[in-house]
Amino acid sequence: MAPKAKKKDKEDNEVLTRIAIVSSDRCKPKKCRQECKKSCPVVKIGKLCIEVSSTAKMAWISEELCIGCGICVKKCPFDAIMIINLPKNLERETMHRYGPNSFKLHRLPVPRPGQVLGLVGTNGIGKSTALKVLAGKLKPNLGRFDNPPDWQEILQYFRGSELQNYFTRILEDDLAATVKPQYVDNIPKAVRGNVGEILDQKDQRGVKAALLRDLDLEQVLDRDVEHLSGGELQRFAIAVVAAQQADVYMIDEPSSYLDVRQRLKAAQVIRSLLTPKTYVIVVEHDLAVLDYLSDFICCLYGKPGAYGVVTMPFSVREGINIFLSGFVPTENLRFREEALTFKVAEAASEMDGDQKKFSNYSYPAMTKTQGSFKLSMEAGEFTDSEILVMLGENGTGKTTFIRMLHGSLKPDDESIEVPEFRVSYKPQKISPKFPGSVRELLHKRVRDTFLHPQFNTDVMKPLNIESLLDQEVRNLSGGELQRVAITLALGTPADIYLIDEPSAYLDSEQRIIAAKVIKRFIMHSKKTAFIVEHDFIMAAYLADRVIVYEGDPSKTAFARTPQTLMSGMNLFLKNLDITFRRDPTNYRPRINKMHSVKDQEQKSAGSYYYLDD
Repeated sequence: MAPKAKKKDKEDNEVLTRIAIVSSDRCKPKKCRQECKKSCPVVKIGKLCIEVSSTAKMAWISEELCIGCGICVKKCPFDAIMIINLPKNLERETMHRYGPNSFKLHRLPVPRPGQVLGLVGTNGIGKSTALKVLAGKLKPNLGRFDNPPDWQEILQYFRGSELQNYFTRILEDDLAATVKPQYVDNIPKAVRGNVGEILDQKDQRGVKAALLRDLDLEQVLDRDVEHLSGGELQRFAIAVVAAQQADVYMIDEPSSYLDVRQRLKAAQVIRSLLTPKTYVIVVEHDLAVLDYLSDFICCLYGKPGAYGVVTMPFSVREGINIFLSGFVPTENLRFREEALTFKVAEAASEMDGDQKKFSNYSYPAMTKTQGSFKLSMEAGEFTDSEILVMLGENGTGKTTFIRMLHGSLKPDDESIEVPEFRVSYKPQKISPKFPGSVRELLHKRVRDTFLHPQFNTDVMKPLNIESLLDQEVRNLSGGELQRVAITLALGTPADIYLIDEPSAYLDSEQRIIAAKVIKRFIMHSKKTAFIVEHDFIMAAYLADRVIVYEGDPSKTAFARTPQTLMSGMNLFLKNLDITFRRDPTNYRPRINKMHSVKDQEQKSAGSYYYLDD
């Protein structure tokens, strides 16, 4: 009997839980022939596995009756269905499910007082859901959306864990949480008034003056919130959260729109919120900033839009490396087929010896004055099949430089002849005004490229544009809009591609994919790209050479001639007074902690950017 019982236990442990996800955005029962229901083998034998009533806005799939054949997934004309098998043990760890056939989150990150918890994972994997639960804005239903548990049962579920005490304090209103939202563009719709006055109202900690200085907000003090740029809105949002007295600070993507110096300043402000009793939780896709900011990391993996699983806490280096490798050793589980690495190709050093193969272009030394701002540029050269990354603070004239190459701006001395190039431009801020679908937009703007099979393979497939084609442009999220904007920019025939902040709103994984897409496209099409990028890891991966911008933002700036990755990065980092080393496992750049032994060693050697390949 014992061996049989043992075998049965083993089978029970290996039984898979099946979840069916129906996308409410895509499922359109009135526009299809209900192919999912008609093709389901379980429905054909008379069981109600898939139900689509005449009044329903979307189909319903019974997860108990579903046999996982996947026929409905293939037959659905709108790609609205996902059928996924989960290990049985995850079912016991379900924290929250929004409804039938919708997203579910397994486990929760466990914050620790006096330390910064970093969350890393792709978009749509449950980071914001986890933040809502930990902020007390969403009551976890433990997967029972039809019969939600009361708080007594929830506390019983968490007994013996650190979260029991945490949720008890939330229940007793003994834990005040404040959240910095992910999309700062929406702040002007919700907040009206003057920057200085709002900060006065929120300043419960008496730190307004320090925040204005550290976050460069002194010059916008008298401005209305609706007149702030993306970067100013981001810094304002961080200041509002940091000014409040709270027990839990939740910061969702603090680095969007900020340049490298501002990102590090924001990271220092966030770390200054720590006291022995406060909790700080940060969601961040710039891995260099996340590394610099966090004390420990929880990774999230799963299937975007379907389910997410939170790992146990890891040290910062180990947590980020687990995310990049796609393998969780503690669970013996692989969640991504390929590991992501940042090994810089020797292309940059080889380029110097092989320039005969390429066409050389040059531009003269120029100056441009716009109001009180003056930009001076050294003469420079560039070749085709080359990516030049422009490094500098916001407001130092990077876009002005490109508009002069484009011919839409003339230099101060109009006798200087600037060779004109066809330029395709992806702006920093993307405002979706197009009234139709993504397919209609691409068809209208870049029809020939859109229909070209090579472009499909090299650009559209890796960026997963196919899944967005039938969606309305105005309904796209920030990350989806960014991917469409990159596709539009690369699809426009040009000599020079100017791409301004391609990483904004993309998650860490999408950033690496986007960087590979841009690099491959520029090499294959034998064109030149000038890229403005503040995500240091992405900038270092993309750059063949760099143009460093120095000076005072919005007053006087100086653009140096293009130089090699090593010397350019060294100059740029010296101006910022920070040093980078490389992780020996996947070669990602890591910021050294200020005044650490490694930081002082590299500074004394003059090696601010450590390329140890």
